[in-house]
Amino acid sequence: MALPAVSITDKPRYEWRGMHLDVVRHFFPVEFVKQYIDYLAMHKLNTFHWHLTDDQGWRIEIKKYPKLTEVGAWRDSTLIGHYWDLPQTYDNTRHGGFYTQEQIKEVVKYAQERYITVVPEIEMPGHAVAALAAYPELSCSGGPFKVEGKWGIFKDVFCAGNEQTFAFLEDVLTEVIALFPSKYIHVGGDESPKDRWKACAKCQQRMAQEGLKNEHELQSYFVQRMEKFVNSKGRQIIGWDEILEGGLAPNAAVMSWRGTKGGIAAAKQKHYVVMTPGTHLYFDHYQGDRELEPTAIHGYSPLSKVYAFEPTPAELSKEEQQYVLGAQANLWTEYIPTEEHVEYMVMPRMAALSEVLWTQENQKNWDDFKQRMQRQYQRYDALGVKYARSAYQVRQQIKSNIKSNTATVSFETDAAGADIFYTLDGSTPTAKSLKYTKPFVLNKAAEVKAGSFVDGKLVGQVTSKVYDASKALHKKISLTSAPSSSFAAPAILVNGLHGTTDQYDGQWLGLLEKDLEAVIDLQQVQPISKISSSYFQHIGYRVFLPTEVNYAVSEDGKKYKTVKVMRHTNEEEGIMRKAVAAEFPETKTRYVKITARNVGVSPAQYPSAGQKAWLMVDEVTVE
Repeated sequence: MALPAVSITDKPRYEWRGMHLDVVRHFFPVEFVKQYIDYLAMHKLNTFHWHLTDDQGWRIEIKKYPKLTEVGAWRDSTLIGHYWDLPQTYDNTRHGGFYTQEQIKEVVKYAQERYITVVPEIEMPGHAVAALAAYPELSCSGGPFKVEGKWGIFKDVFCAGNEQTFAFLEDVLTEVIALFPSKYIHVGGDESPKDRWKACAKCQQRMAQEGLKNEHELQSYFVQRMEKFVNSKGRQIIGWDEILEGGLAPNAAVMSWRGTKGGIAAAKQKHYVVMTPGTHLYFDHYQGDRELEPTAIHGYSPLSKVYAFEPTPAELSKEEQQYVLGAQANLWTEYIPTEEHVEYMVMPRMAALSEVLWTQENQKNWDDFKQRMQRQYQRYDALGVKYARSAYQVRQQIKSNIKSNTATVSFETDAAGADIFYTLDGSTPTAKSLKYTKPFVLNKAAEVKAGSFVDGKLVGQVTSKVYDASKALHKKISLTSAPSSSFAAPAILVNGLHGTTDQYDGQWLGLLEKDLEAVIDLQQVQPISKISSSYFQHIGYRVFLPTEVNYAVSEDGKKYKTVKVMRHTNEEEGIMRKAVAAEFPETKTRYVKITARNVGVSPAQYPSAGQKAWLMVDEVTVE
């Protein structure tokens, strides 16, 4: 075969094309870190952000402070399940590990050979409990502390009024800078509560001496002081967007993770920015139907959402845009304990990130990308990569039509080359089921299940949605107490669709500390024998099942007769969606009243004790 001579010119759109890995919440050995770097190289990414310290462990050897790894690298237990699962339980198994300086050098050299820069992160002033467990004198209170086995934000941070703190951190960074030749050293700066500083005489004295107005300015002082030291070593700092608070350090770069606002603000101040918003680039978020995916922290970032991300905000002028270095995706590992799970969470989303960072916005083409990804999946298969097949998961959209009392169903996936087959009776679809070709109409109740098939075989998992076309469908509904505007409007209770275990899915009506009293007008007197309504429980978010549900009926809307009262003791503590159904002898009625009692405030046994509680309800059906 003869090929004509060609000249190919290609270059990435952005300078910073990054992936992050948290090895603190769960520790991964050097061999896997190298493999992770190989994955970056395979996707033409050039920056590896290595998150090495946090409350749950200290993962880098510092020769001057051996207790950091002797004590700080190990925790006695680890939280089991999700943070919001109550009661919280622990595995009581010692977990930890750290990288020696020789291993660090080995990883840095390995990355350099693949044209990848390793950027280390040493957290300060917050996320420091592991360091304080080793050296409690660096805290405001003096301890004692233990390395945390739970996730979250902790009040104990490095003491900003203690000169020993800065001497310690300068010593640590001196050794870190000697190991990492990267231009930037990441100093964290995020999620640092000010409680201890407010109560600390040394911190308050520091504020008075430096003329600082508040603790936010004290954090800015802390970061700027560390920046001067890093600059003196010929390097620059980068930190999470909280370092903007109280005044940004003169030469600092910003990682914008709480959306893109922090990045926009920094670029307008002529500071370099790496965009890494949780909305699109947190790969610890769900990438498919959360009820079918492994436990994740929260959020929803499917392949299509990652591909759609635009790192350069339109709000920036041409001059300001030059301060956007690029973007990176972050992988926090609270719920990612194994190497296989890491692969599952980052791929194939890493491929979408790569295209975002290499390709000009006007040249991106989602449909073309999906087609090309078919070859990439084959590549993953050949390499034995445990990637997620969530792109094949069918997203169902059931749109309720008020005028016709029907619903339109459509399906889509983030993958090409697959056929979608579905059923309407709740049975599992096969390649012999109904084949999807275009949106279709439902005129009666259905349990819709759909799956993607390649060569007649199911790929990924089957998704399911219920459409309840009951007598209450699209009927007029009125509430005695106004619901929260943060959630759905009352009509959502009679649209035929059900909520999931995500209270923000658009199908839940929420009432804070208030009871639900809803009246549905069926428009004419007719016989009914069953009423059902569904409720949500997520105790960590102060969402409780009702203590009582009362169903009543009336022919005239004035005089009501109770047909069923159901009480609940809130003994089950898991996250759940629960239907409360009442069957009774056939009764003629026009109006249906549902009264659900809110628990009011969070009960005494929970961390949120005494705080206002939520009551959340979705579909009401009448049969």
